[in-house]
Amino acid sequence: MVPAVIAIVFLVLPLLGLLIRAPWSALPQLLRDPLVFEALKLSLISAVLATAISLVFGVPLAWVLARAEFPGKTLLRALVTVPLVLPPVVGGVALLLAFGRRGIVGKYLDAWFGYTIPFTTTAVVLAETFVAMPFLILTVEGALRAADRRYEEASASLGAGRWTTFRRITLPLVAPSVLAGAVLCWARALGEFGATITFAGNFPGTTQTMPLAVYLALENDPDAAIALSLVLLAVSVVILAALRDRVVRTGTGA
Repeated sequence: MVPAVIAIVFLVLPLLGLLIRAPWSALPQLLRDPLVFEALKLSLISAVLATAISLVFGVPLAWVLARAEFPGKTLLRALVTVPLVLPPVVGGVALLLAFGRRGIVGKYLDAWFGYTIPFTTTAVVLAETFVAMPFLILTVEGALRAADRRYEEASASLGAGRWTTFRRITLPLVAPSVLAGAVLCWARALGEFGATITFAGNFPGTTQTMPLAVYLALENDPDAAIALSLVLLAVSVVILAALRDRVVRTGTGA
């Protein structure tokens, strides 16, 4: 209990400090600020889009890492998890080198379609997806490795194809883990800062998410930064608590 209490104090104390120092009287006025509303809306929308992209591409990749055998699989798994330990700013630089106007892919987008990704809302979504998708992949891969494969083998023996087995057997088996991974992915995307400011910039209404708004306010108005942090904290806690409860109920069959 003693180490557990120490851990609780360490994790909760900074949040308590945020609540104590929050300028509650100025909070309603701050929330009416159009820039704050735009930053919050962009944060929520971009986090949802990043999570959706991660689900579409991350779940199949998790299946490949868990079930397929091929040369270089260990290296691929390491590369997939690199964004977890890579400094976010370095991730932003890497995204620029890949999707910037002179990047590996970006130069062709600019030359062929006249479209540039950096410093746009698209860049915000890509930056958040880059740093958040590994959380989903690792969670789902672990669930796939632990799942009983006899159900899939029985489905295949009855003549079901791979897609049918994956859709009707595999996904329901790991659905709680997919939901848990999506929650982690969304939370990481919502709080992304370093890669976003490096790759997308900090333009109000276009790329300025709530973490960027907090950083900008901290330089000029600490009370506003605390209030913005409180808003982001409240949104995160409410949504994470609701989704976590859903994950627990799903996992227990309730």
